[in-house]
Amino acid sequence: MVSLSRKQVVKSEEWILQSAPFRSCHASTIVETPSGLAASWFAGTEEGHPDVGIWLSRWSLAEGWTSPLEVVNGSLEDGLRHPCWNPVLFQYPQADLILFYKVGPSPREWWGMMMRSSDEGKSWSHPTRLPNGVIGPVKNKPVLVEDDLLLCPSSTETDGKWQIHFDITRDQCQSWSSVGPLNDPDQFALIQPALLVHGSSRIQALCRSQQKVIVEIWSYNGGKSWQPVHPTRLPNPDSGIDAVSLQDGRFLLVYNPTTRRRTPLSVAVSPDGIEWQDILTLEDQPGEYSYPAIIQDSGGLVHITYTWKRCRIKQVILDPEMI
Repeated sequence: MVSLSRKQVVKSEEWILQSAPFRSCHASTIVETPSGLAASWFAGTEEGHPDVGIWLSRWSLAEGWTSPLEVVNGSLEDGLRHPCWNPVLFQYPQADLILFYKVGPSPREWWGMMMRSSDEGKSWSHPTRLPNGVIGPVKNKPVLVEDDLLLCPSSTETDGKWQIHFDITRDQCQSWSSVGPLNDPDQFALIQPALLVHGSSRIQALCRSQQKVIVEIWSYNGGKSWQPVHPTRLPNPDSGIDAVSLQDGRFLLVYNPTTRRRTPLSVAVSPDGIEWQDILTLEDQPGEYSYPAIIQDSGGLVHITYTWKRCRIKQVILDPEMI
């Protein structure tokens, strides 16, 4: 195992928010837009409280991160308000920025929602509910396959049974279909897949599990069908992960390399998505460091955001050429 020093690979690290009018925040997502970056997360009194909404901040080279704003909450037309959960941002090329999120009393009962922005997150459309049975990307970013097929890694926790599936749209979220569920929850209880693309049709999904190990599943036809699931050798403490396919053909994974708690938080690299090597520790002190999101921007830099002790969202920028 090779561990790189922070000075070797980390270009910068900062808080996306220095202070905010909420006590707790979690489950960040980050995306590149034509003019910079956008990041979102859910925040409020605490996870699951009705006052939890979806917050967003935008970054540009000239201004840095903007002050976070709540862009939507879980208020319904009848006056009832539910908590919001797990935003996921996706930028269509030369088209809208999409914000997916969930609303409901718990992950066992939530439903999928989305909004559109035509100005890179400055303003948003009215929220729309996804069709029954469609969650959209449940935690991690979707990927475009065949130029028009958006493959969304998703999962359900109905009746305590953790199962993964994939929601698919070919017309920029106007209509949907689904593939799955794809696992037997009594064998491997899985949620929150992270997608790695190995060429035009070969796709790997790494999944959070209740079995204390990251579990993988492969597709060889662009996500239309999937092989049986099987465990990797990577530990998992029943916590979210994320991964990205790099422009140079390698892969990065951000995860908690333990089976018991949400620290440390580390980065691993792989040449093939199968053999992984931990190369950088992002956090290793007591506390929760969890639910990472990772992307590579058009200039080649890698951006990671994650929950820092449930009270802040942190961003770390890596130079993959130093890995």
